[in-house]
Amino acid sequence: MRLPRHITKLVADGFYKEAFSLHSQLHSSSLPPDHFTFPPLLKACAKLRSPLQGQIIHAHLTKTGFHSNLYTFTALSHMYMMLHLFQDALKVFGEMRDRNLASLNAAISGFSQNGYREKAFLMFREVGLCGFRPNSLTIASLLPACDSAEHCLQVHCWAIKLGVEKDIYVATSLVTMYSNCGEIILATEVYGEMPNRNVVSHNAFISGLLQNEVPSVALNVFKDMRKCSTVKPNSVTLVSVISACACLLHLQFGKQVHGFIKKTQASCDTMVGTALVDMYSKCGHWKWAYEVFIDLNSNKNLITWNAMITGMMLNGQSDNAVDLFKLLESERLEPDSATWNSMISGFAQLDKGIEAFNLFKKMQFSGVVPSLKSITSLLPACASLSALQHGKEIHGHAIRININTDEFMATALIDMYMKCGYSSWGRRVFDQFEIKPKDPAFWNALISGYGRNGENESVFEVFDQMLEEKVKPNSATFIAVLSGCSHTGQVHRGWQVFRMMSIDYALKPKVEHFGCMIDMLGRLGRLDEAKKLVEDMPEPPASVFTSLLEMAMKLSELEPGDPTPLVTLSNIYALMGRWGDVERIRQIIEDRGLRKLPGYSSIGVT
Repeated sequence: MRLPRHITKLVADGFYKEAFSLHSQLHSSSLPPDHFTFPPLLKACAKLRSPLQGQIIHAHLTKTGFHSNLYTFTALSHMYMMLHLFQDALKVFGEMRDRNLASLNAAISGFSQNGYREKAFLMFREVGLCGFRPNSLTIASLLPACDSAEHCLQVHCWAIKLGVEKDIYVATSLVTMYSNCGEIILATEVYGEMPNRNVVSHNAFISGLLQNEVPSVALNVFKDMRKCSTVKPNSVTLVSVISACACLLHLQFGKQVHGFIKKTQASCDTMVGTALVDMYSKCGHWKWAYEVFIDLNSNKNLITWNAMITGMMLNGQSDNAVDLFKLLESERLEPDSATWNSMISGFAQLDKGIEAFNLFKKMQFSGVVPSLKSITSLLPACASLSALQHGKEIHGHAIRININTDEFMATALIDMYMKCGYSSWGRRVFDQFEIKPKDPAFWNALISGYGRNGENESVFEVFDQMLEEKVKPNSATFIAVLSGCSHTGQVHRGWQVFRMMSIDYALKPKVEHFGCMIDMLGRLGRLDEAKKLVEDMPEPPASVFTSLLEMAMKLSELEPGDPTPLVTLSNIYALMGRWGDVERIRQIIEDRGLRKLPGYSSIGVT
């Protein structure tokens, strides 16, 4: 085999450094290069992220007279694109005397993949100006430049006009871009119309489904893929499917995928192993996660360690997490921001605020800059410890590094101040936003905080402001507002808010919402209304009946001469099927000599 062809094979097989070594031998032995020599070497420069090596090859090809070779210049332009040296790429492209479609496609691809959307579309126009007919590679190269569903549809229409919409590369790019734009229905249509699919097509659709929060459908697509004997899942497929199992907490399916990996692969690669660690941890089986972690041996990277530490914290195994954290040093790995975040937020969520603060100080001492997640995870710990001073210090730190107006940070600060009983400071954080965020969590922190601190009129004031600013309340918002109605005895408002949930916002009331309403009605002695509400519940839990019973008993004790509470109590027992208690209550009514008020009806005479 000729040496230039051997260079091509080495690069194709991923042996980039060996290809350069062979080229040096070729150069030192005065063997002349040919048009097969430089394109693979330029590709190797891009893969190795070596601008210096690329510039050396550029100089060499210029000296040897290949600077006018169209294919070499196309590869040179593409290399500079991949190395983000766009001015150099444009200069090379501008020097091309006779551009062809391949060189234009390379330029479009380079601009698209590196986020230069407008330049990619300008280069696409150049295709037509140069008299070329775009092909499937042109369309597939342009699609990553689409940043909206409208742009995707426009390029999709061009593909249909050119007759390349069902080309496997074009269709796969369409699936990816529609998914990225949140148009999963359009992505599904394109995927369904593909006459042929390869593993990349399946992966694009599965990851798109996962990205658009339909993991159950992703598992069904994987099942269909397994039925197709010609397409075998690769590591990317398996990572996506395992992640879908983790989202759904579908342990059984996850175990089946793990079994499939054991049968079909000699060993688990790093990405797949890390996904398994994450899935087992989220499904509550940290021991199985740890077994996978150990079996990975030298295939573990820092992301794998972070997944295992997070998994331990998630399952309340903080001592094991600390041991793993200490072991990192023996593996010659430095904890990164994600590692510290896992430890700090883990301790905070386990109500171990002191440990969380100690770790935060160690992180700062080690020179790692605290991330937004690290800082916000400490604020709930301040609230649980009533450590207002710590909370104020974190607030001050947030102001110094200019993240105090971050929506997530502000929400955590409001929540912390409210839980520490400082409503005015929480309101001050809220009021610093001239244009309030649309996320209901931001508003809920203030509304529920006011409710917790007994400032119920402020609950209604902020809720009304929320509706005025057209922020859509969620389930948690309504729990806080209904609780305020209960504590202030505002029955009319309570019913109004309760009906608003389903009528205006299509939210199905949960047990907590019914509980607030029953508590409100019970406090005012309106037991018949409360009982009727319980009857309307699809599956009332025992706690609701218990609450009603307690209210009825209290009213009976307060008004021993009134039979109504006892009659309601008897009816509640009947709803529960506790007939012995029904009989007991009726006996109490008789023993007290109470008489149930008779029902009556009236008719109008005209």
